[in-house]
Amino acid sequence: MSAIPAPITSSPNGAFSSGIFAAHLAGLGHLPSWWLELKREAWNRFTALPLPQRTDELWRFSSVQGIRLDGVHLAAAPSQAFDLRPSPFDFAQSASLTFANNRAFPAGSLPSDLREKGVIFCPLEEALTKHPDLFRKHFMAQPVSLGSEKFAALNAALTASGAFLYVPPGVEIDRPLAVTHFVSGDGASIFPHTIAVLEDNAKAILVEFFLSEDNGNVGSPLAGNDRSQATFLQGGSHFAAGQNDLFAGPGAQLTYVGAQNWSRDTLAFQLNSTVVQRDARVLSLNVHLGGRQSRHESHSRLQGPGAHSEMLALTVAHGAQEFDQRTLQSHQAPHTSSNLLYKNALLDQARTIFSGLIIVDPDAQKTDAYQSNRNLLLSDEAEANSLPGLEIQANDVRCSHGATSGHVDDEQMFYLESRGISPVVARELLVFGFFEEVLSKLENEELHAALRDLIRTKFKH
Repeated sequence: MSAIPAPITSSPNGAFSSGIFAAHLAGLGHLPSWWLELKREAWNRFTALPLPQRTDELWRFSSVQGIRLDGVHLAAAPSQAFDLRPSPFDFAQSASLTFANNRAFPAGSLPSDLREKGVIFCPLEEALTKHPDLFRKHFMAQPVSLGSEKFAALNAALTASGAFLYVPPGVEIDRPLAVTHFVSGDGASIFPHTIAVLEDNAKAILVEFFLSEDNGNVGSPLAGNDRSQATFLQGGSHFAAGQNDLFAGPGAQLTYVGAQNWSRDTLAFQLNSTVVQRDARVLSLNVHLGGRQSRHESHSRLQGPGAHSEMLALTVAHGAQEFDQRTLQSHQAPHTSSNLLYKNALLDQARTIFSGLIIVDPDAQKTDAYQSNRNLLLSDEAEANSLPGLEIQANDVRCSHGATSGHVDDEQMFYLESRGISPVVARELLVFGFFEEVLSKLENEELHAALRDLIRTKFKH
């Protein structure tokens, strides 16, 4: 990856300055002209679009006053020793990619047998030069429509790191492919972008981690380090605007896992777009742990008969954290199905917002769609907002939605505490019991265990 110039602070009015964009482009002169033009167009969209307002329906219940871009700069290069850092997650992987502060670092290379079969797994910049047709076909091929169009444009304008996965027809990859994004340095910003393309009847598992490198959570939890919860949530003020484009061709099977544990003062946006074609199946699981304010948007488009999308999410919120989740299940063909299950566990004064919509097009007869948001309140001061919805334009469908919020059962807490279990451990046990319905959907047991260990860092004392 080419070096990005040293940080340039943003303008006082709270928006990224033109100097930041100019500095970004200055290091990309060796890349294709169409890519640079695409970035200029994206930058123009970003500057033209306003920041979210309280009156915006797509930002209902969100703390828009917390969306501040002043003081943000392009992340500086991490230390030279960073590429020697071992992966903090212990599960068998086919290959891995590591990015720190918008730069690629050496990681586990793709096995020769997969390369010979035509599998591509490389940094974004390598893909746009070596595989331009594939890249251009799938990069932001679907529009963002859930409220964060401004931040999607910012990602396109400033992205310099991310993973590109291509799996040819009929190729199955047994072990997960892993991508890890780190950010460090007070005020640093990163713009990860991932593209995953599975052709007909291909199969793969893609796992993506988003971490603040200087908040104490790298390596420590899974290595048995007994640092306090406060240590895990330290770190600088960061900004992240990420996006991914997932494509499952006819008969393909894609499992995508995205897990974030940003520092406690991170403002983060993650925008996920999924296309599922005839008889394909996509399972996406997103785990939300870190950040001051985090917004996640996920849009799944079912475009062929037999297509199925499983949309899952787990959130542990504490302190004054806010997690904002917006989803859309678009059924665009007959005989498609989708299932959404988002579970949130809230402590202290934390807030969550879930707003989900199922849309069934007029020709999408025999659609089977379900949507559920369940909230476990571990504090009387926690707040969970749920806005599930349906928009059905066909007359032969089965669609339903629901949302529940409830406190921990006092009898269950009493039972555990009466047997010498501390309140903190008791809450952890009850939360994992609440989460197991989602985690059990992962067939890979090692990945299941790694996610449990990552979630457990929120309960360290």
